[in-house]
Amino acid sequence: MDLKKNGLYLDYNATTPIATPVIEAINHALKDLWGNPSSIHGLGRAAKEGIEAARAKVASLINARPEEVFFTSGGTESNNTVILGAARAGSHEKRHIITTQIEHPSVLNPAIHLMEEGWDVSFIRVDSLGLVDPSDIKKALRPNTAMVSVMLANNETGAVQPLAEIAGIAHEYGVPVHTDAAQAVGKIPVDVQMLGVDYLTIAGHKLYAPKGIGALFVKDGAPFDQIIFGAGQEMGRRPGTEPTPLAVGLGAASVFVQDGLEDEMKRQSELRERLYDGILSLGRQIIRHGQVDKTLPNTLNISFVGLSGARILQTAPGLMASTGAACHAGSAVVSHVLSAMGVEKTVAMGAIRFSLGRFTTDREIDDAVFAIKEALNRLN
Repeated sequence: MDLKKNGLYLDYNATTPIATPVIEAINHALKDLWGNPSSIHGLGRAAKEGIEAARAKVASLINARPEEVFFTSGGTESNNTVILGAARAGSHEKRHIITTQIEHPSVLNPAIHLMEEGWDVSFIRVDSLGLVDPSDIKKALRPNTAMVSVMLANNETGAVQPLAEIAGIAHEYGVPVHTDAAQAVGKIPVDVQMLGVDYLTIAGHKLYAPKGIGALFVKDGAPFDQIIFGAGQEMGRRPGTEPTPLAVGLGAASVFVQDGLEDEMKRQSELRERLYDGILSLGRQIIRHGQVDKTLPNTLNISFVGLSGARILQTAPGLMASTGAACHAGSAVVSHVLSAMGVEKTVAMGAIRFSLGRFTTDREIDDAVFAIKEALNRLN
């Protein structure tokens, strides 16, 4: 995978390139599995078999049963489906949801939508490292709590939450648990049995599959009600003619990220620290957001104190990463995640998130440090 012609790509948490085996699987599906999976003739059966094989691969990635996984259009649909679907499935007396202040908008906004319909939502705080205290979840639980939703790994800081402990606490009170694992799957081992969750979100384009495909794990017996209605595809949970090539691509990506995952975690962690050490050696005041042993191995979020992260990246046009603040209508809007962590606005303005991936090389890390050095010199 040659990304060098496009510059230095260190924004894998935003999206990943499509891996070659995934492209090959999709091309095969486009050519040979173009039948309607609901048709009973040979072409339809071939397409259906391709989808079911892909479902088994996705299920294997998270240690679930194939019948507990169904395909969606991506992380946003999966999160909306489980938040709103589980809400509909619950009793009329249970109209309270617990989530956190650092969730992706595709969790926060459905929760806010439920508030507009009269639901109560508890938004749990995080500490300065971006971590949820499970005891805060326990304190927020009520007799009418319908669900707890806590992301597994944060997209901005990489903070990995203590999901197994949170799920254990919630289940003591009979409350199901959802986790948005879009940023975790493919980067660290994710096992729904060990986590003890009832629902789990997957986004294909975060693990080297195309955009437009994702999946949702729903544990057998977990409360769930569909929010899309149609002809009953995907076990009636997500009707609509299945996008066979995309589903096959997600299946291939699930195999791709499983291969050598432990070695890849170690390699990316070493590259991340090489990047951090390189930036630290530039002699500028920086603040690291998050704790090394409790973050994704590929994610580094740091603030350049007294500077603008956006200006640094604009001054290093070949370097692609994300900032901790965005400008809208002439004013700066700081990341809600950094704000929830108590990061001062002036510090958050200088934040840059670097996220590495399967195709990141040592040379690219060194080139990125040099690009930052040159940008800082120009900004003096």
